[in-house]
This record gives sequence, C-alpha cells and structure tokens, in this order.
Amino acid sequence: MASASLVPAFAGDILIHGGPIHTGVAAAPTAQAVLIRDDRIAFVGDLSAAQAKAAKDARDIDLKGAAAFPGFVDAHAHLTGIGLRELTLNLDQTDSVESLVAAVKAYAAAHPDGPIFGRGWIETHWPEKRFPNRADLDRAAPGRVVVLERADGHAVVASSAALAKAGVTQDTAAPAGGQILKGPDGAPDGMLIDHAQSLIAAVIPPPSEGLKRQALEKAGALYASRGWTGLGNMSVEAPDLAILQGLAAEKKFSLRVDNYMDPSGAAEVLAKGPSTDATGLIRVRGIKLYMDGALGSRGAALLEPYSDAEGLGLQLTPRDKGLALMKQAKAVNAQVAMHAIGDRGNRMTLDWFEQSLAGDTAARWRIEHAQIVADTDVPRFAKLGVIASMQPSHAIGDLYFASARLGESRLHEGYRWKDFLDTGAVIAAGSDAPVEVGDPRIEFYAAVYRHSLTGFANADWHLDEAVTRDQALRMLTWGPAYAAFAEKDRGTLEAGKKADVTVFSKDLMTVAPPEILKVDAVLTIVDGKVVFEK
Repeated sequence: MASASLVPAFAGDILIHGGPIHTGVAAAPTAQAVLIRDDRIAFVGDLSAAQAKAAKDARDIDLKGAAAFPGFVDAHAHLTGIGLRELTLNLDQTDSVESLVAAVKAYAAAHPDGPIFGRGWIETHWPEKRFPNRADLDRAAPGRVVVLERADGHAVVASSAALAKAGVTQDTAAPAGGQILKGPDGAPDGMLIDHAQSLIAAVIPPPSEGLKRQALEKAGALYASRGWTGLGNMSVEAPDLAILQGLAAEKKFSLRVDNYMDPSGAAEVLAKGPSTDATGLIRVRGIKLYMDGALGSRGAALLEPYSDAEGLGLQLTPRDKGLALMKQAKAVNAQVAMHAIGDRGNRMTLDWFEQSLAGDTAARWRIEHAQIVADTDVPRFAKLGVIASMQPSHAIGDLYFASARLGESRLHEGYRWKDFLDTGAVIAAGSDAPVEVGDPRIEFYAAVYRHSLTGFANADWHLDEAVTRDQALRMLTWGPAYAAFAEKDRGTLEAGKKADVTVFSKDLMTVAPPEILKVDAVLTIVDGKVVFEK
C-alpha cells in the first residue's frame, strides 16, 4: 500500500510495483510495474526494466500486495446530485415507510424552519409494499413543506402543505409525460411521477451557487476516495458546468469529467460541438435526452402493458423535438446520450438514432440504461454503433420487483450484459449515482456475480447474463473511455496513455465474489497526480 507520508499531487516519476497489476490489454494483461512520468505512462512491464528507466528521485510506491488497475470510470452519474445528497436529507438507507417518517421527523426537529427536501428513498424492498404518501409526511412534519425525491429521480412525494403551496388539487391536470397519483378520495396522494414533478418544483428553493460549488467539490473528493478517476456527468446544467470548470482551474477538482448537457444548457455544444477546458479534465461531449421514465415508478415505456398495472409507461420527449435536437447534434459531431429503460423506449430510441445517423456508425451515440430490450433490438446496438451505457447495480436492485412489472415472459429482456457483449456491442458501465451509491466495487460485483448485496438471487434473475471479470473490468475502464472518444488516451495501462490508475487493497480479479464488496480503494491517480491515498 502507498505510504501516506508522501505528499499528494506529486508530479514527476512514479514507480508502482509490489502487487498484481492488471493492464486491461488482452495481449499483456498483467505486469510487474508501471512507470509514470508527469501525466503519462512511460513504461509497463518488468520491474527491473521500469527501475532502470525511472528517475533517481522517482516516487516509489510498493503496493504490498494491493492490486492496480486502469482508472475506473463511472460512465453515467450526476455529479451535482452526488454532492447534494451528502449535504441534504439523505434517504438512501431508509428501509420502510416508518424509517422514512423517522428520518424526516429527526431532520425537521434539527431544522425547524423552512421547507424540507430530501432524496434517495426507494420503496421496492419496504415491508409496506407501497409508495410513501402525503399522510406519511404530514405526520412526520405537520404543516411543513416536504418534498422527497425517489432515488431514481423519476418521482417525488410531497406533503399536503407542499401540494397546497404549489396549487396541486384533485382538479390539476397532469402534464404530458407525467402522472399525479391519487387516493381513494380522488385527491392527490402526494406522489408525482416524471414530468408531474415540475408542478411542485417552485416550492423548494433551488440550491445556491455556493451550495452547488460545495456539492461539486465534495462529490469529486468522495469519488476519488472510492477509486473513480473520472465519470460521465449526465443532464448537466450550464451553471453547474461553469462551476465545475472553475473548480478545476483552481485545482480544487481533480477527476476527469465528460459532460452531457441538459437541453436547457446545450446551446453552445449544439452550436460548436465538443470542447475541452484548459486543464484537460473537463470536457463537454454532447447532450442528454430522456425517452421514458423508470421501471420502478412504472414510467418506463413498454411494448405491452405492465403486468401489475394498467398502461404502457411514459414517453418524455416528443418525436419532433427529439429528432430536431439530434439533427443539431449530428451537424457538429456532438454525441447524443438518451435515457431509455423500457423495451418500447429502447426501440424508439434506436429508431430515432437510425434515422438521424443515416448510416454513420462511428458517432458513438449512447443509450443510457438500456435496461429492458426486446430480442430483435439487441443486435441493433452493435449494428448501429450505439453504446450501451448500463449500470450493473440497477439489476441487483430492480430484480426484486422487475418480475412483477414485466411478468416472467419478458424478464429475460432485462439487464442483458452478456447478450450485448456477445453481439459485439460496447458496454460503458457506471452507477447512475445518486440513484445508486456510486461505488465501483458494487458495480464490479453486480456485473460478475448478479446477486444482491446480501448474496441473494432468485431463479428468475438470469444469472447467465453475468460477465467475466475481464469483461467487467473492460466495462468500467476501456468502455467509458471509448464511449467518450478517449480510448487513445485512457482505459488501459499502456505506455503513452494518460496516467490514470486505481488501486484496491485486494485483487478484484481473484477474490471470492462476496469479498469484492469488502476491498478498499487505497490509491487513486489522475493525470499522474495522486488525488487520493489511504
């Protein structure tokens, strides 16, 4: 393990050795040593040769049995949300309606004034087997404005005071692409799905620039401590991009970020195409769109009705608007990343991509999540050159309830990592944090083992879709690099590439699957600089 006594952010020669080193290169998958010179990898191979090439004052890092890998990259995350989750009411550990009520009650007592906003709850494992509602929030914080966002970002639950302040009543019409859930009395029960969330947005003050700056800085440090060297940052607003660029320029943010802009902030990239800031860390790649909602809140667009409810889900982007934005992106070589979860949502996205790309298979447009995909649509990803940007952790959570949503006949359509790879498609794996934790260990574990975090798996979890450890490593290193047109510079440990390295306390390629979750990130290097060290 690296010595904590040496100064972080060292620039110069760094010699890494003393443990398994996995390069990600098929022809030479392991090495004894990696020599870093400034921001690049100078040599990968035998220790004696690396030592001969190293400068006399090179920093010597003896792994002491820890394992080094190409930098792990979260291909799909929401950086501002990750930081805000740590700074506001974090509900990702709630395991029942009653624990949600208790968390809100405690937060309300500690913060007696102003509206309450929280995020991270997910009801699919709760014993009550239902969504929370306004009555739950009213007894937790009587008379208070409370808005709590579901972990996937596709639904909120609001208190009676929040609904009243927003003017949402039983006569309020849901906007296109949204649903207002109602109780037996016909009044809104507090649950607002997808675009209906906009009805409540005004009652919670948006985070200030200062809070966002704090959130982004905190998210960067948190991600470095987990072993991530970079991420694909999705649905980015223009002010957040400016803050991120400023932090990087001030050397207060050290990870690589490939940004895909929300349409509201995409004017520049749609006019000028991709760009990179002066630090080389912050890049703008394209635009992020939404085809449908989420499976858990029944907003994913399905080809056939849900098995446990009426309806086919929601289409969130109108066809004419989506195709117009894609035309703009194509004209300036900007990438399109489109959220699609249901089998109908994925089919429509592939259709729109096929029409817009008109035979261009090198644009590397991306489908974010690609969770439920019909058999006939799986080969279209490779055929069209579309990246499957997938989050392994979604499967090990969703498979508790996916059978209820889809029924047994469609469950094989879900989370098809091996099927995609078998057709030649590229998978860029990530976490979708703060929807999920945002931990590379969890994503690797889910990809290779496909069991819950407690080791559970049902017979209908399709364990045959698990991938090999080499494939999982590629999905979390080379895949995200390729998906962002950066594979010539990163994604493997090879001479000449950027020096991005992740070190874990034990070897992910050999430990028993349950042990994957117990390893620690001990060293994170980005651009030849140590940005985290344990």
